Amino acid sequence: MFDTYIRLESIDRVKKFVSVITNFDADFELMSGKYIINAKSILGIFSIDLSKPVLLRINAEGSALGTIREAIADFVVPV
Repeated sequence: MFDTYIRLESIDRVKKFVSVITNFDADFELMSGKYIINAKSILGIFSIDLSKPVLLRINAEGSALGTIREAIADFVVPV
């Protein structure tokens, strides 16, 4: 399992993000306040506040996690 913050500030970025993560056989959750959303759901993503970074939880490990992290690098908020 891996947690990171991502920013999805536009409709195009949400579409691109979902397009990228649907290629992986892993569970992705977005957490905003008390809400936990399936990150592969475009409608779910638009139900949360996207004006600030949201926490992404990736349930994968090993080399699969490394590949996923590379694929989503453009969305990750630097800490």
